[in-house]
This record gives sequence, structure tokens and C-alpha cells, in this order.
Amino acid sequence: MCSVSPDKRRKMESALEQLKKHTVVVADTGDFNAIEEYKPQDATTNPSLILAAAKMAAYQHLVDQAIKYGIAKGGPEEEQVTNTMDKLFVSFGLEILKKIPGRVSTEVDARLSYDKDEMVSRALGLIALYEEAGIKKDRVLIKLSSTWEGIQAGRELEEKHGVHCNMTLLFSFAQAVACAEAKVTLISPFVGRIMDWYKENTAQKSYEAHEDPGVISVTKIYNHYKKYDYTTVVMGASFRNTGEVKALAGCDLLTISPGLLGELSKDHSTVTPMLTVQKAKACDLEKVHLDEKEFRWQHNEDRMAVEKLSDGIRKFAADAIKLETMIKEKMLNVKNGQ
Repeated sequence: MCSVSPDKRRKMESALEQLKKHTVVVADTGDFNAIEEYKPQDATTNPSLILAAAKMAAYQHLVDQAIKYGIAKGGPEEEQVTNTMDKLFVSFGLEILKKIPGRVSTEVDARLSYDKDEMVSRALGLIALYEEAGIKKDRVLIKLSSTWEGIQAGRELEEKHGVHCNMTLLFSFAQAVACAEAKVTLISPFVGRIMDWYKENTAQKSYEAHEDPGVISVTKIYNHYKKYDYTTVVMGASFRNTGEVKALAGCDLLTISPGLLGELSKDHSTVTPMLTVQKAKACDLEKVHLDEKEFRWQHNEDRMAVEKLSDGIRKFAADAIKLETMIKEKMLNVKNGQ
């Protein structure tokens, strides 16, 4: 019986298969029919992804069910729409959980990004909807914007309620440090959106993976976390190409769109871990502590992060409003018996 050499076996394996040996691969989509093919461990959603999926004919039954739920709950129209939105987000999460062994990330409304108490309340409401459907809270990550208020909401949810949080829209080192100090479960630093900003605001219009500002940012955060043994894990997000993904092989988790997962499954180049705990421990990085005042100052000093955080919140909020408008129209049709 002939054996295959390790080098030849690597060449036969796709980049996606190799990546899974070093990193937990997560699918970044609301289109749960696109998930099964790539066998990710976890999946992430956001308001923009749910909006895109909710427009697809295949998922209209979920929208209709959520509207019936919202109407049945009663109250003023605004409350019915809010309840419908939360139910819809959880309904997509429940379908996704049927396809993956791990966790799904469900996002709290971005319009609450500066209201800690309201974020905690909405998060607990989402968890209650999952638990009503028989899903334990350890299979759900609540996504919160990485504002100071969002990070403190994450701290409270983790400490007081045992709810695991995924801090999103993370662009600055200050945000990453504050999240680690809040002991949240996971952060999602955005790679591609950082590169987008540099392409728009500097003379350089293209980047090799090793010099990509988003890759450099996530590498620094990962190294800092591992050097100082923070329990929070790093999930790189928002990728523009497979080069960025491969440059972060070894990161705790990477959440990747179905399009790029498809490219990686057809790519047979060698993937080696670029991030390792051993390398991180050897890094010359100083431990940083940030109180609220220092956090706000350090974050404010990073123009890219300030602009991308506010832009990200606005975009997610705009898509939430579009989804609400769609729900209101459908709700009116149901009430009018159409």
C-alpha cells in the first residue's frame, strides 16, 4: 500500500482545509443555505447580512413567522416592529445552528451603541428568545458595537448574566485593550475595512498581505492578548481577499464570507500559521491599562478607527431601518388581510 508524502498531501488539501488545522473557521453570512458546503465551526450575522437574506424568496417564511409573532405580542406599532426584528434575527440564528456544531453570533441593534443599559436589556431579550426555542446561551454570542458603552455592556452581560459577547466594529488597539480588560469572550477586529480606509485616505492604493494595515492591526492585537494571557479570543473579520485570510492563519478564529470560503476551497497553495502563541510571547509589547478617559483619548487619536467605527454604526443602523421598513409594509398587509 503506497503512502502519500506530507508535502504531496498538503498540495492535495485545499487552503481552507489547511487553514482549519490552525484556526477556527467561521462563516460570515445570514444565508444559511450557503453554510453547509464549507462546514464551518461557527457562524456570524449582522443587520446587513440579515437584510440581504430576508430579501431572498427562500427565507420569506421566516419573515412571515416573525411578523406573526410581533403582532401577537401586541403593544404599539414600534414595539411590534422591535419584537419582530428580534424574533427574525433569532429565527435566522436558529436555522444556522442546525447547520453548525458551534455558536452563532446575533447582533444587538446598532442604534443602541451608546446606551449601555438598553444594549444589556436587548441582549437578554435575544437570549430569552433562544432559550424559549431550546437553545442554551452558551451556543450564542451577542454582538455589540465596540464603543465604550458597548464594551461595558459586554462586561455586565459576561459578569452578571453569563452571556458570551462578540465585540464588533473594532478598529483600534484601544478598543481591543478595553475589551480584554472587560473580559468579554471574543472580539472581531475588522481587516478589510481598515485597508479600505487607507486606500481612500493615503497615496497607496494596493497592499501585499504582509503590509496590509488590517492584517498588521489584528496581528498586534493577537500578539498583545497572547503575550499577557488575556482570556478574550480574537476573530479576524471583514476580509477583502484570501491573501488577508492566509496572512492571519493561526488567529484564534476567522469569520469569512461564503465567496472567500469558496475561493479558499479551490486554492491549493500552502498555508502556514503566521500567528502563534510562541511568537506572541517573544514580542516586545508593553502591557496597557485604559480607564474610560484614557480609552476615549487613545481611540480618538486613531483617525481611521474613529471614522470607521462611526461609519460602521451608521451603516448597520441604516440597514436595520431598511429591514424595519420592509417589516412595517408586510405587517400592514397582514393586518389588512392581504
